[in-house]
Amino acid sequence: MDKPAHLTVVKSNKVVEASYMLTLAEQRVLLACIAQIDAKQELTENYRFEITASGVADLAGLDSLSNAYRDLKKAAEKLYERSVIIDDPDPDNPQITQRKTRWISSIDYVPGEGKLVLSFSVGIVPYLSQLSREFTKYKLKHVARFESVYSIRLYELLVQWSSAGEREIEVEWLKKQFQVEDKYDRLSNLKSRVIDPAVEEINRHSNLWVKYGQRKSGRTVTHFQFQFGLKDQPPAPERNRLTEDEINKQARPGESRAAVIARLTGTSLSEMAKPGETFEQALERKRVLAEAKKKLR
Repeated sequence: MDKPAHLTVVKSNKVVEASYMLTLAEQRVLLACIAQIDAKQELTENYRFEITASGVADLAGLDSLSNAYRDLKKAAEKLYERSVIIDDPDPDNPQITQRKTRWISSIDYVPGEGKLVLSFSVGIVPYLSQLSREFTKYKLKHVARFESVYSIRLYELLVQWSSAGEREIEVEWLKKQFQVEDKYDRLSNLKSRVIDPAVEEINRHSNLWVKYGQRKSGRTVTHFQFQFGLKDQPPAPERNRLTEDEINKQARPGESRAAVIARLTGTSLSEMAKPGETFEQALERKRVLAEAKKKLR
């Protein structure tokens, strides 16, 4: 396996936004395998990936090789049983609203060599290879030192929208995709156990800076609002977060929600927001347009 600095992770956005739970050891193993894939080439479920304890140690910066052996053994015990739930998996067949598949189809642990040998399942392969559109790409080294699985997940969700520099995520959707619906009923616990540690690790170890606020619908916090960017670029000016009451009060006749937010926050989206379009939809369209322009250069 190449050094972490040279490895790139490429995933379909469907997987980035999928619902699943993996341990940190399992995440590291899968990411190390995914980083070996040429996302533009065909991958079959018969292809065998090898991950060694020394490779995991290099990847995560572990001081003790025994810890890397431990992580490999732990990953081997449960990784075959892990599944992922992908929403709207097939654009050509909209009747399929959800797909559940295993990550891998087979796994072998070779204790004498401190090595795992595994193959991805046929259900996940299309989201890892021959990707020509709607994918997220980042250097493996930027998540290698994370100690929380939530840091990796949040980092991917932010990188997916890197051209926008901000992303609003519904609280209940995030809990469902991270599979923590039954763990953190109180928002304060979700923030202290999931969001705050993830933001701290992203700021400390990755190539991104990130900060977040929250949006209420009535008296209930319904969304997290993230602002982020590359560390070698200055943060965008702080702007006030708008409540639903403020948006409704300031709306002009016939004006869409996206246009109201854009006008009040001073963003350029006010010029491109379409009637009835949400702020999130306008941001997504802006991101897609920006990526299209890059490809034409």
